[in-house]
Amino acid sequence: MKYLTEFRDGELVQKLVAEIRQAVTRPWAMMEVCGGQTHSIIRNGIDQLLPPEIELIHGPGCPVCVTPLETIDRALAIAAQPGVIFCSFGDMLRVPGSERDLFAVKSNGGDVRIVYSPLDALKIARDNPTREVVFFGIGFETTAPANAQAVFLAQKQGITNFSMLVSHVLVPPAIEALMSSPTNRVQAFLAAGHVCSVMGYWQYEPLAKTYHVPIVVTGFEPLDVLAGIHRVVLQLESGRAEVENAYSRAVQREGNIPAQKMLGDVFEVCDRQWRGIGMIPQSGWQLSERYRAFDAAARFKVQHVQTRESPLCRSGEVLQGLIKPNQCGAFGKECTPRKPLGATMVSSEGACAAYYNYGRFIALESIPG
Repeated sequence: MKYLTEFRDGELVQKLVAEIRQAVTRPWAMMEVCGGQTHSIIRNGIDQLLPPEIELIHGPGCPVCVTPLETIDRALAIAAQPGVIFCSFGDMLRVPGSERDLFAVKSNGGDVRIVYSPLDALKIARDNPTREVVFFGIGFETTAPANAQAVFLAQKQGITNFSMLVSHVLVPPAIEALMSSPTNRVQAFLAAGHVCSVMGYWQYEPLAKTYHVPIVVTGFEPLDVLAGIHRVVLQLESGRAEVENAYSRAVQREGNIPAQKMLGDVFEVCDRQWRGIGMIPQSGWQLSERYRAFDAAARFKVQHVQTRESPLCRSGEVLQGLIKPNQCGAFGKECTPRKPLGATMVSSEGACAAYYNYGRFIALESIPG
């Protein structure tokens, strides 16, 4: 706890805010990519401490939120099959599919289990050789190494009743897609420190150069976030566009090389659909040919499910940074954590959940459309 409180020191926060106020001379819009950073910003009121010239745009960095609807519906179809033990992290159970969620499948008799690691699911498969055990493998680069290891061990140990429904997404292609969009307003990025702890930040350097956009690797505590914002402001004000590491206690430029080797063996890059955003080329991982036998979507033949999004939900615009959650007409009305229309309202990293849970109910002027 001692080391956490050091990064929440109120006096240091006020000092850093004062330095940011002194440095900024004109309006700037920057995006925090990670949903964990969004929750830290809203929970600690960081956006309300900043000078009015700085706008924080909430990005698509919630892995639960961007998991495509068709993948959710595939998970629901697999989990409902007899003889299947479907394992998932807890934050996926309330994510709405076209008609229901995993809790509904469980209440109707499906064997849906919350696990804390893909290796827990592998042990369940080892202990239940007559059952098919499926793990729901989602997330950004942060969670991918453990998922890759589970598949690697399943093959090595000959555990054939284990498979994985994979929906991994990658941050750099998402940044490129945002910067290439005609509706883009983002002038700088706060990059997610935990992603960079795995992959490093060398991949961001071509993006900073191509789009002339500052990218600062940032942690999650209040002082981490403010330090990242301060560095971004200094770059913007001076006309620089570089990659900086403001999270050196956890991140190195080259990242975690052994983890990257494991990822390169088990996964291969593919085009990926992002919920609410659409297809982003080369923005995901799927199981490589060597491990394709562990692909749950192919094993259970659920590749071609039909999907249906709520017409009221504007979470796609939230994920693209086009609107704030409380600019959606359904926010806090038709859409609440108890009855969500989209994943952004139930995920522990969702922007809509952050606004709802921390009382940001003040209605903003709604954007038409």
